[in-house]
Order: sequence, then C-alpha cells, then structure tokens
Amino acid sequence: MRVLVDTSIWSLALRRREHAQNPEAVELGRLIAAHVVEIIGPIRQEVLSGVRETAQFERLAAGLDAFVDVPLMAEDYVTAAKFYNLCRAKGIQGSNTDFLICAVAVRHDLSVFTTDGDFSLFARCLPIVLHEARKAAEPASARYRRSAPKREMFRNGKRNRRSVGTKRSDNV
Repeated sequence: MRVLVDTSIWSLALRRREHAQNPEAVELGRLIAAHVVEIIGPIRQEVLSGVRETAQFERLAAGLDAFVDVPLMAEDYVTAAKFYNLCRAKGIQGSNTDFLICAVAVRHDLSVFTTDGDFSLFARCLPIVLHEARKAAEPASARYRRSAPKREMFRNGKRNRRSVGTKRSDNV
C-alpha cells in the first residue's frame, strides 16, 4: 500500500541528527527506499514553511522534489468538508488540511503515516488506514491498522446505510 506521509513525520525525520533515529524516521527511510511515499502540496508547504535560512530551504525543497504531488481535485475538497462535518457531529475536531489528507488518502487508497493523534480520532468514523512504524521484528503486514467495515461505509464518497452500526474491528 502506498503511504501519504504527514508533516509530523517529515518534521521528525528532518530534525537534527539526534532525532533522526526515532522509529518514525527509520520507517520513513524504509518507505522511501520501497518507493511508496506520497505527498500533497499542502504537506509540502507545511514542511517548507518556517525554514529560516535560504540555503536550508533550497536544499529541503530540492530533496522534496523527488516526490511528485498527488494531484488534488475539487472532489477532494468536497469529501474533506463531508469528513469535517461527520467528525464534528461526533465531537471530533480537526484542521481543514487534516481532513484534506483524509479525503485524498481515501480516494487514492493510501494509508496515512502521522504522529498527529487527531488521526486516530478521525479513524473512528472515517474510512482511513493509519500506517504505523514497524517494530524491529514485526512483519510488514502488521503495520496497518484498518477497521474493515469502514471501507464499505463509504463507497463512492457516500455513506452506505447498510454498514451503519457495524462494530469496529482492529483485528486485521
């Protein structure tokens, strides 16, 4: 499965060397080597924003050029708004960019790799798959958390009434 890497992971991996050996940074390196990393323009912008030195900005921008942005479509913004409304109705708050990430991930069948705890809350009511950093001896298939019934809840961007009330299962 291809993986949409959120700003929080890029930030961890790009920090000073002493932070570069955290499990998320190591996992990002594995994903890059496997050629499964995806990015969208708003994440690229967040990663580049706040870089003070021009030379550092240029190096970082050049490094990110290796990753082509997943194209955003009008339907992604509409789906993001639907996701926002669905989560808000359940008392879950999030940013517009976070819900855009969720919408793009669902449309392209991508997992989301993030340290942002809000995404775990979103996963309670949205059909997103979260990617987790692999532990040293953990098999690759155990890195994805999926609530199987949720994918059926949202076919063609619409909530499927038959699936409402299905129990959440983390055993995949």
